[in-house]
Amino acid sequence: MRDGNGNGVLNGAVIAVAGAAGPAGRATLLRLAEAGATVVASDADATRLAEAVDAARYAHGGATVTGDTVDLLDLDATRDWVARTEKEFGRIDGLVHLVGGWRGSATFAETDLADWDVLEKLLIRTVQHTSLAFEQGLRRSDRGRYVLVSAAGASKPTAGNAAYAASKAAAEAWTLALGDAFRKTAKADGSELTSAAVILVVKALVHEAMRAERPNAKFAGFTDVTELAEAIAGVWERPAEDVNGTRQWLTEKP
Repeated sequence: MRDGNGNGVLNGAVIAVAGAAGPAGRATLLRLAEAGATVVASDADATRLAEAVDAARYAHGGATVTGDTVDLLDLDATRDWVARTEKEFGRIDGLVHLVGGWRGSATFAETDLADWDVLEKLLIRTVQHTSLAFEQGLRRSDRGRYVLVSAAGASKPTAGNAAYAASKAAAEAWTLALGDAFRKTAKADGSELTSAAVILVVKALVHEAMRAERPNAKFAGFTDVTELAEAIAGVWERPAEDVNGTRQWLTEKP
């Protein structure tokens, strides 16, 4: 939250949010803006992205929140996004990966491999492109963070979620490899580790509209999007050494 001088714990930080137009993205934009960050949001849905950006700006007058439709399936376009951000704001201190998607089946035998084709792009390729594009900028930062939001199912796949769980597991492995790269670079330079790759694990997410639609549902084990946003902001409050290459569980481990 902001301190008495109007400066937040992330004052001066420049943080990009990929997949920012959904409920989790909206909550994250609000929380990061509240903490004082300059927030650079992207999503494939230009209309919903504009609404999310406007909501964050309105809620936190004076906050710098921008939006851009970026094709994260295009590595060059993703790198251009990073270059534009660094040129405009002079630095990059974070990438929050919220690009989601789900496909599943009633049984393992009924799995449609077309689901894998979709999820590989949404859940893996976008992680690959954002991590490759943002790595150097995050390494240059004194508080660089790459934050992936993953699912508990990656650690304990169920029969009907084979494609989804495998995609999430691959995205986690890729993110942990980025964390190892941060560690090895710092060690080779003989410098303090200042950048980290972190995985936040949820069972599923819930938000106000879902509760309104199903007032009697318990949503056991679900993480509210506001709680997720709080955890995302909290990643910057801990030293890189403590969080790099870790899975932070926001739900009970399976």
